[in-house]
Amino acid sequence: MAADRPTTTDDAVLGGRLVLRQPRKGHRVGHDAILLAAACSARPGRHLVDLGAGVGAAGLAVARRIDDVTVTLVEIEHELVQFAGVNAARNNLAARVRAVRLDVAARPAAFAAAGLAAGRTDHVLMNPPFNAGHHVSPDRRRRLAHRAGPDTLHGWLRTAARLLRPAGALTLIWRADGLDAVLAALVDGFGAVAVLPVHPKPAAPAIRVLVRAIKGSRAPLSLLPGFVLADAAGRPTEEAEAVLREAATLPLAER
Repeated sequence: MAADRPTTTDDAVLGGRLVLRQPRKGHRVGHDAILLAAACSARPGRHLVDLGAGVGAAGLAVARRIDDVTVTLVEIEHELVQFAGVNAARNNLAARVRAVRLDVAARPAAFAAAGLAAGRTDHVLMNPPFNAGHHVSPDRRRRLAHRAGPDTLHGWLRTAARLLRPAGALTLIWRADGLDAVLAALVDGFGAVAVLPVHPKPAAPAIRVLVRAIKGSRAPLSLLPGFVLADAAGRPTEEAEAVLREAATLPLAER
């Protein structure tokens, strides 16, 4: 019977506002992508690039929330690029969202050939691989999505800085215990850094940080009150339900 199971699933997110086709196995859409989209401060008429977009969840969620924003989904895996294109079309967003196959570490000429010239992007969104430990998934796609090398973060930030126009905004999600590495990497070229910790429960250490930074800014760091996913009994908080089910935004989106 298992051999007859489909290799893909259709999954509703944001309370059914988006329906995403994705592989049944491997890296799958989770809270991180939706939180990242909810933290994005893109505005109508602007251009957003989602680096490492996977099946397009974060970029498509922003496009669903913000009318007239245009989005380019950048993904290295051919199959996931195809899924991202399908998801844009089936959610009636293909007129504003396109998916391109590119390595985030590709040369500037490759990005320019894909219509992503340096200094032209208003906002970059990214969820880089951030697991540098020894637990390696046997699934290739999951490894690519989660496993980070020593220069992964710096490489992704270099690409973001190159794509962004002056005063363009970057929003990323990362492990909370790696915040020091993020802040150190942002020193060269970014300022006005705002950090929103994400906690699994009240009084529990943060597990993620959402970070927003502005290219070329000299403004100081801001640390925002934490966002809590579940109460002490494990039930989703009202705030988490609003973001994950109702497409509400996080404070970073208003900055």
